Amino acid sequence: MRSTRHARQGAFCNDTHDFRNRRERVHASLAAYYAFDIVPSFWPKIVELAADGRIVTVDSVRDEILRGRDRLAGWIITDFPQSAIAGTKTDPSVVQAVGAIMNWVYGPGQVFTPDAIHDFAGGADPWLIAYAIAHNSCVVTHETFKPEIRRKVPIPNVCQAFGVAYVNTFSMMRDLSVSI
Repeated sequence: MRSTRHARQGAFCNDTHDFRNRRERVHASLAAYYAFDIVPSFWPKIVELAADGRIVTVDSVRDEILRGRDRLAGWIITDFPQSAIAGTKTDPSVVQAVGAIMNWVYGPGQVFTPDAIHDFAGGADPWLIAYAIAHNSCVVTHETFKPEIRRKVPIPNVCQAFGVAYVNTFSMMRDLSVSI
């Protein structure tokens, strides 16, 4: 995990899987660690940080969360500041960065399977990373750097290739001096 304490200028950008724990993943997520019924004070803190511009997410992440049709989806609609959800498809610098990311994913030396590339290209990850590139932000994810992986395009692998800082939720909270 790369430190962002002195390098980060922009906000922290949260990955969908940082908000939600998918059954096929073996990582932690906000909704798993900080369940609404177990740690209710966590969620207003996230809203406060978003309202202050210290954390953001992107429209693609919001859209993935909304497909869940659960309490987290309701929360992102009713509680999470819509101003903290960046529109990416109309931001020329983000669109350009997505192109560069996809060129890298398809590029020489990459060993990702066609299914991995298809899943990556169709999801929020390239848009999240591109936003971080364009706005000098830090990606928040519980994924880990795995240079040998073929069946998935890990966010940290792309971040490292583009010099984008990334941290997990706990590091983000420490960097923001958050305690709950």
